[in-house]
Amino acid sequence: MIVDQAIYSRGVRRSIEGDISDAFDAARQRAAEENEKCFVWIGLHEPSAEEFRHVKEELGLHPLAAEDAVHAHQRPKLEHYGETLFVVVKTLAYQEATSDIEVGEIMLFLGPDFVVTVRHGAGNPLGSVRKRLEADPKMLDHGPAAVLYAVCDAVVDAYSDIVHEVERDIIELERAVFRPGSPDVIEDIYSLKREVLEFRTAQDPLIPVLQDITRGRVTACETVREYFRDVLDHLLRVDGQVDAHNELLNSVLTAHLALLGKQQNEDMRKISSWAAILAVPTMLAGFYGMNFDYMPELRWLYGYPLMLAVMVTVCVLVYLRLRKSGWL
Repeated sequence: MIVDQAIYSRGVRRSIEGDISDAFDAARQRAAEENEKCFVWIGLHEPSAEEFRHVKEELGLHPLAAEDAVHAHQRPKLEHYGETLFVVVKTLAYQEATSDIEVGEIMLFLGPDFVVTVRHGAGNPLGSVRKRLEADPKMLDHGPAAVLYAVCDAVVDAYSDIVHEVERDIIELERAVFRPGSPDVIEDIYSLKREVLEFRTAQDPLIPVLQDITRGRVTACETVREYFRDVLDHLLRVDGQVDAHNELLNSVLTAHLALLGKQQNEDMRKISSWAAILAVPTMLAGFYGMNFDYMPELRWLYGYPLMLAVMVTVCVLVYLRLRKSGWL
């Protein structure tokens, strides 16, 4: 569905009514009448194949790029189709209640006089990006490249926020691992590690895309290349933090397994200690199951009390020895 559409001329928004064809006709008419450079920005959210067919036919988009825009599930990339630039970025949204990271996509088609943004997923809506650009006519006057910069900047800023949330989750896991009597958190560690890997698959491929732009390989973004340097710097910082978080989770998992092994060893020592203590009365009492008549205590008044005293004494001595050695 179409979320928003407008014409931008000299950094000023001019709203338009009607369908997509009307938007482009109005932009071309304004450009011809007023002899000024303007562009159309059309925003769509999860369009159907039929809805996007009108955009494809109006702009002459490449069939492969149009198919990617409808079906999504693309990795971050930058491709040229004639004069049209096709860019895919992954969006991330952090769910605080579950500590999950939801992944979405924004696809941008950039031409000399148009920008089409196609968003999939609920994360990172572009309304705030549009308002930010409309409040800065000087930036918006750079044309479609300014839209690409603003979208990438907003996406990377969201990465920075989420990486701090992930860091807080890791700190909580560390505390849980070293807290006495804490429950088994292996499942939580693996769950968070999976979220970090999803984070990495979203932001890693975006680095070469921004590097191509900052190195001047994308002529359409030449006027805003210095702004992309700042975005790339932030993304590289996030990339380093994500790598550090992945390594830290490996360390947390190793520490947790080591503590579990230590606890199991302590449990086995306690079980073995009590087994050794119980073996003493078991061995002594075993004599009374033998089938013969001559036993001193059968003919001695204090035989049984003496035998019970011996059992208790030996058990106490064994207990004290094991307690001193740290097994109990």
